[in-house]
Amino acid sequence: MFAAGTATTATVLEWGMSESIKNRSAMKKAQDEVRGIAKSNNKSMIEEKELQQPHYLKVVVKEILRLHPPAPLLIPHELVEDCDIEGYFVPSKTTVLVNVWAIGRHPDSWVDPEEFRPERFISSNIDYKGQDFALIPFGAGRRGCPGISFAMVILELALANLLLCFDWAMPDGMNNEDLDMTEGTGLFVLKKTPLLLVATRQALDSNSNGDW
Repeated sequence: MFAAGTATTATVLEWGMSESIKNRSAMKKAQDEVRGIAKSNNKSMIEEKELQQPHYLKVVVKEILRLHPPAPLLIPHELVEDCDIEGYFVPSKTTVLVNVWAIGRHPDSWVDPEEFRPERFISSNIDYKGQDFALIPFGAGRRGCPGISFAMVILELALANLLLCFDWAMPDGMNNEDLDMTEGTGLFVLKKTPLLLVATRQALDSNSNGDW
């Protein structure tokens, strides 16, 4: 339970920052949005009660979860009855592993599935709550992840404040294209090479009494 509540969120956050640094336009849109919200509320941090305001940040998070579900095979499921799936007979008591990673990149469901494109969700009703089977990073139905609400608050809050408080760059003059996006192996899909970025504290607005 502790692993599910910590390792998964940290994994998604690392992939999120990786995709953001490789896709500068998406990062700038998300930064401009959260900084505008913080400034309009006269605050130096995004708080949980403000998480309903950033709309672009939410589609960024959806795209991160589509490309990088932290548990690519979910937890094992067992069939309670015989079933037929596209001509394949699967008997009851069979242990089934659902490949969420492959579902999120399937060309029948997604246009240019390998590209990081948050805008694909702007005019789409597809969500990650288990009702749309093209995007099920938390599973679906009665066996879906019970911590989905907690996980999304923590993820959105952490990502929003990382983008709000800092400008990010590759170290030692490296280009964005130099970032290694190779995936590791294991129960959770971590980056094979841990992410290393340079953070520069965002300057305060001199007219905001110490806030953004």
